[in-house]
Amino acid sequence: MSPIPTPLLPETRRALVHRLATGQVAGRAPSVVAAVVRDGRPVWVDGWGAVDGRAPDGNLQYRIGSITKTFMAVLVLRLRDEGRLALADPLAEHLPGTVAGEATIGALLAHTAGLIAETPGPWWERTPGALRPALADVLGGDPQVHPAGQRHHYSNPGYALLGALVQRVRGQEWGEVLRREVLEPLEMTRTTLLPVAPHATGWAVHPWADVLLAEPAVDTGLMAPAGQLWSTATDLARFAAFLIDGDDRVLHPDTVAQMRSPASPSEATDWDIGYGLGMQLLRRDGRLLAGHTGSMPGFVATVWVSPDDALGAVVMGNVTAGLSAGALAADLLQTVAEREPRIPAPWRPLPSVDPQLLDLAGPWYWGPAPYVLRPQADGFLELAPLSGGHGTRLRPTGDGDWEGINGYFAGERLRVQHDPTGAVSHLDLGTFIFTRQPYNPVTPVPGGVDPAGWQAR
Repeated sequence: MSPIPTPLLPETRRALVHRLATGQVAGRAPSVVAAVVRDGRPVWVDGWGAVDGRAPDGNLQYRIGSITKTFMAVLVLRLRDEGRLALADPLAEHLPGTVAGEATIGALLAHTAGLIAETPGPWWERTPGALRPALADVLGGDPQVHPAGQRHHYSNPGYALLGALVQRVRGQEWGEVLRREVLEPLEMTRTTLLPVAPHATGWAVHPWADVLLAEPAVDTGLMAPAGQLWSTATDLARFAAFLIDGDDRVLHPDTVAQMRSPASPSEATDWDIGYGLGMQLLRRDGRLLAGHTGSMPGFVATVWVSPDDALGAVVMGNVTAGLSAGALAADLLQTVAEREPRIPAPWRPLPSVDPQLLDLAGPWYWGPAPYVLRPQADGFLELAPLSGGHGTRLRPTGDGDWEGINGYFAGERLRVQHDPTGAVSHLDLGTFIFTRQPYNPVTPVPGGVDPAGWQAR
């Protein structure tokens, strides 16, 4: 668990309450509950409105809809990290017998498999899962509406397939796998497949009158991996902390970072939104947010995180339409980020460093462009342009090489090359040659180096 964070300033807390209250009133939601996470812990949890005559709190369950998909993605990526499957594998390799067997697992996670958005038949969110007892009932006879890989097309049935995949590979109900592998390690004791008291009732609000209509809360059966879960503000705050920092008991931080990376193309008019692996992405006022929105009849929910700010925000309400939980959660996060910007941790020297890594540290040049290579506390390397901008983190491969894990060089190998004396001569990163001097003539610079050398004109 992270150290106890600094409490929010009173003015910040009041601003959060004001935004929560105005959101509840404008959205005409019977109740709204929200939380803000900073440095791995909740620093604010509050509710507005009422459930059974009382203000909602962090222990009250709401249905979280498609945030369920992010949990499902965690389960699939655990299997990938264990070597049980690869994201490039066709579904049929692990779950035979469906009409979508050619879809890859990664495409299902990113909604790029081109599958239908909804199930055939009556709207699955308001009808019992017993109406769709088999995967064939979820998909229909021809679920392909777009060529695979060409565009992002959100598919709820696609995540039903991922739930069946987890169940097949683990040999156990996916809900039980989720409880054992994710919920228990993260201490999310109030996140369940079916509601457990105390929980909110889901309502529709009449568009032209302030009256309510109860919404059905059905067990969606095979479609449950797309939106079945119930949770609380306190539990989702723990999940938000996980989506920022990861947790080695569940997923390594690098895998969580992969979830937050774009994995599908945006629409030409929507460059500010995207989708990773089970996570929605949003660029808002220069801040990159990742998480997921969710809705089911009678409920809306959102969790957003900003790893750069070490902040997360959660919003849940019990209304079908009207409350923009996504915008409200983003506003709450932005309120804290702007009023109380993150204070960096103190600089500290590395606890230890491999002398060979120390020899690699410092300036390198790709042609005339200066870069700097730095050993990291976790044993990784970072190569970044000296002019600023995002660098590439590289992890050791165990055979003397390094592999990029983000940015342009993700998946590319860095090989340290030596001269006949055994001294390091240059670095080869995916054919990019980095030298200790700009265009060093004694290294194999592609195309060679003009023997006239650097000249004044």
